Amino acid sequence: MYTIVELRGIKCGYRCGYCGNEGGKASYGMWSHTMTVQDYQDLIDRGWRRSGKYIYKPIMNKTCCPQYTIRCHALNFHPSKTHKKTLKRVNKFLSKGEMPAERCDEGHEGESMNSVHEEDVRPPPEDSLKIDHSEVQDITTSPDTDSTNSTAPTTPREDAVPASAEKTSNVMPKKGKGADPNRPLCRKAKDIRKERRLQKEQQKQQETVSSPSPAQSKSSSNQPKSLEEFITESLPNDPQHRLEVRLVPVSFEDPDFLASYEQSAALYARYQMSVHGDDPLECGASQFKRFLCDSPLEAETAPDGPDVGYGSFHQQYWLDGRIIAVGVLDILPFCVSSVYLYYHPDFSSLSLGTYSALREIAFTRQLHQQSPKLTYYYLGFYVHSCPKMRYKGQYRPSDLLCPETYAWVSIERCIPRLDIAAYSRLNENAQAGDALALKDLGRALVLHRRTVMPYAAYARKRKGSNDEKEVEQYASLVGQTCAEKILLYRA
Repeated sequence: MYTIVELRGIKCGYRCGYCGNEGGKASYGMWSHTMTVQDYQDLIDRGWRRSGKYIYKPIMNKTCCPQYTIRCHALNFHPSKTHKKTLKRVNKFLSKGEMPAERCDEGHEGESMNSVHEEDVRPPPEDSLKIDHSEVQDITTSPDTDSTNSTAPTTPREDAVPASAEKTSNVMPKKGKGADPNRPLCRKAKDIRKERRLQKEQQKQQETVSSPSPAQSKSSSNQPKSLEEFITESLPNDPQHRLEVRLVPVSFEDPDFLASYEQSAALYARYQMSVHGDDPLECGASQFKRFLCDSPLEAETAPDGPDVGYGSFHQQYWLDGRIIAVGVLDILPFCVSSVYLYYHPDFSSLSLGTYSALREIAFTRQLHQQSPKLTYYYLGFYVHSCPKMRYKGQYRPSDLLCPETYAWVSIERCIPRLDIAAYSRLNENAQAGDALALKDLGRALVLHRRTVMPYAAYARKRKGSNDEKEVEQYASLVGQTCAEKILLYRA
């Protein structure tokens, strides 16, 4: 099975949805007629991204708002305070039916609060190169900031001065003989507290030695809760609302996908018109199909792969028998890649963007149990130059992809560089290069007249052809490995 792509070239000077620059965006694009999951995994690890069947790569040193591929280490992820609040808010709604009065100011905010966790990049028609980047998200609260305790009452300190002492503090003491040498010296309250603390620690250690079982039980109870525990926390046996998450493959041959297709398409249209302000003609059934149902990825299975297989899926959130949100996902050999999210606007106060991202991280961890090499959750692009798009950096530990060496660098090391300049190499090793850089253009594969051949053979057949520069640019962007696997269509 081959991946077959067709070049669409460079698109420059179109509007940026992040900063509003009317001519600041620049990207390289190609149309994929079909694609293997491994080839797409290799491409997104070189900065590519799909929208429908359109595969694009921002020209990082030219575009006004560089977009860095970001991935989260799902196995090591721990929810922040804001993430925990979101999960508790949803669980409270499910168990008691209490809808939050206001939306939470946190990540996954866009044209509406908490809207999506992937850029609104719609694929152009097959005869057009128009690309619409229109996500505008907002975050106003740090994930590690908990403002609810800012006005909590304080308890008196142990060394506080009693009220009675304040009243008598101005009274002149009588002249005496000085301190009694037979009494112990006065001690500072700080030293007394320190001694008490040491005594308590020694007492705990003695209890641990004498009765290890209760101590071990207490120690285990103090362990932080996992993401999965927060997702299911406080849900009674008879909740007010029932939420079911279903994974359906994006295939018109799948009965579950077909049965929910009309409801899902109607939800998409409602979301686009309410959240993005789209005209009804811009979000009809054909646009929905082209944007979120057409995928170049071929469904695949592998002995060491997840039970659901690889490919494109819709993760549907069913509340009391109706769909209220859909997360579009690609399951690839090493990751779950988030493509898009749309939801019912009436439930925006539940922060469904954040909630679905947390559910997708938990889903990635579930798939890892079946396929050990699948360990990452890809959130699309991180745009540091747009403060409203920095929310993706809250899902840590995470890495950004260096646009020059295609090496992964922890986001903590990247942020100081991105604070200085929107575009940065990221890789700190000045001697490092692209390990998969193009070395032999002649070995790149092309498809010509239904025949697969290396570019060297094609060039000999097509003497006088002036496409070498174009093909070389393509092969440089996909890298030597992909150039030798992917079939480049030549008319």
